[in-house]
Amino acid sequence: MELNTHKFALAGAVLAGIWYVVCAAIVALMPKTAATLFSWMTHLLNVEGAVSFPEVIYGFIEVIILAYVTVYVFAWLYNTLLKA
Repeated sequence: MELNTHKFALAGAVLAGIWYVVCAAIVALMPKTAATLFSWMTHLLNVEGAVSFPEVIYGFIEVIILAYVTVYVFAWLYNTLLKA
């Protein structure tokens, strides 16, 4: 089975736009919470270079959840676009 290149790319672009809006909303509505959540993913909780064990686990869990949601929504969007 060959992927429909246009619809595959469109699903990715739509999902990237959704994540952009969600991220901007989180930063605008809860800046301190956003800083904490995003620092866990990028290992920046302590900018002096020390990364503690709990934050590494929090970031790992956060990345796994975001990856699952991203791939799930991407597949759903792609399948929806194939039917269109």
